[in-house]
Amino acid sequence: MASTGLQLMGLVLALLGWVCGALVCAAPLWRVSAFVGGEIVIAQVLWEGLWMNCLSQTTGQIQCKTYDSTLALPMFTQAARSLAVLSLLLCLLAIILGVSGAKCTHCMGDNNQDSKARLERIAGVLFIVAGLAYLIPISTLAAGQRVETD
Repeated sequence: MASTGLQLMGLVLALLGWVCGALVCAAPLWRVSAFVGGEIVIAQVLWEGLWMNCLSQTTGQIQCKTYDSTLALPMFTQAARSLAVLSLLLCLLAIILGVSGAKCTHCMGDNNQDSKARLERIAGVLFIVAGLAYLIPISTLAAGQRVETD
């Protein structure tokens, strides 16, 4: 079993990763499209996310709107939403198990080190599964992106 300092550092990094994952899930910056005109450098920029899209104009106005219907969304967006939420829930469960199994906590008593080590291993596997579940929609979206210029 790892030292207490390594466990605490791992839990802090996991919590930081969970917060960053939640922010990325909520941000409307999953796909950015810029519409370039002839004389104006950028007329409009469209930001699309899992939960809303935003339109920014050169005047500085930004208009954001949540999606009207989940069923009207493309299949990729529905799958990405599901995987992102599943990943965040798995990560939260892994954090709870990691805290419960840490050496510095007394959740299961000090004499039950084998069970604590088992909890830590389960938490580690859940972190890996959560990371892969979050990596799938992000890498799929990145692979489908292309830059178009005139």
